[in-house]
Amino acid sequence: MSAQVTKEKKSPVKIIVLVTIFLVAGYFGYKKIHFILTHETTDNAQVETQITPVLPRVAGYVKNIAVKDYDSVKTGQLVVELDDAELQTQLLEMEADFRQAEVDVINAKASLNNAIVTLRVNKGNIDLSQMRRKKAEDDLKRDQSLFTDQAITKKQLDDTRFTVETSAQQLENSKTDLTAAESKIAVLQAGIQKAAAGLDVKKAKIEQTKLKLTYTKIYAPQAGKIGKKNVSEGQYVQAGTPLFSIVNDTTYWVVANFKENQLKKLYPGKEVDIEVDAYPDMKIKGVIESLSEATGAKFSLLPPDNASGNFVKVTQRVPVKIQIKNIAKYRNMLRAGLSVFVSAETK
Repeated sequence: MSAQVTKEKKSPVKIIVLVTIFLVAGYFGYKKIHFILTHETTDNAQVETQITPVLPRVAGYVKNIAVKDYDSVKTGQLVVELDDAELQTQLLEMEADFRQAEVDVINAKASLNNAIVTLRVNKGNIDLSQMRRKKAEDDLKRDQSLFTDQAITKKQLDDTRFTVETSAQQLENSKTDLTAAESKIAVLQAGIQKAAAGLDVKKAKIEQTKLKLTYTKIYAPQAGKIGKKNVSEGQYVQAGTPLFSIVNDTTYWVVANFKENQLKKLYPGKEVDIEVDAYPDMKIKGVIESLSEATGAKFSLLPPDNASGNFVKVTQRVPVKIQIKNIAKYRNMLRAGLSVFVSAETK
């Protein structure tokens, strides 16, 4: 019995198994430690892409939605249409008001032409009044000589003097009429300019309304897939209200947040390995495109301010943008927001 126990103790199987286990564990442990010592890694990373919100530029009721949740769209494709009946009515009213303003401009120009004709008549009256005054003055000189020779009566001389005074007053009246006519022309010219400016304002408002009418049809700003719709037909939406977003499904990149003490060996152009949590067997190669000029904390809503005196040192993280190689190969599997593991050799 004791001989059998001694034989079992000396059996090499257990020793071989234990040695094998230690060797395997040592091998994988060495690889793990070697990897840690020769790589900078982070799992604080995710897939990113361009996400563009679809926003109406005018308020209105939703008349038609041409897409469904998660549909693919092309750039310039009609996605939502707003009811434009109210804007169409406003446009008709503005166009009628514009035509009335055009008639007002025509009337103002006609009034100016009449004033110009009147001005010419006033100038002619001045010339005629000057001729009459000169004739009256000449008659007065002649009648004064005749009165001295007692060829005419004093009444005739007085009548001649009255004619001179009358012609002088008529000349002054004509000059006053000319000044008034000139002032009226200036007023009418200003009125035409005002009417023309009002016409331009009405025309601009018409163009603005026409532009708003084009905004009632909302088109996809980029190609991609839409997310969940936040709008339904018949709903009233304000300008700038997010209706849904379009995810660019052709271009993806990775943003990895490395710790500040990991940046020494990271630089643009350095190759990295990317592992997507959703596809653990898929190995993707990437290239560092750029490093952020600020830590992630600086982009937060309330960035930390150490000037308050309550300072606790926390290791900061710096966003690193990574370009994915052979993006066409992985495009159908990648999704924005997927978690990834990024590693970069430090050699």
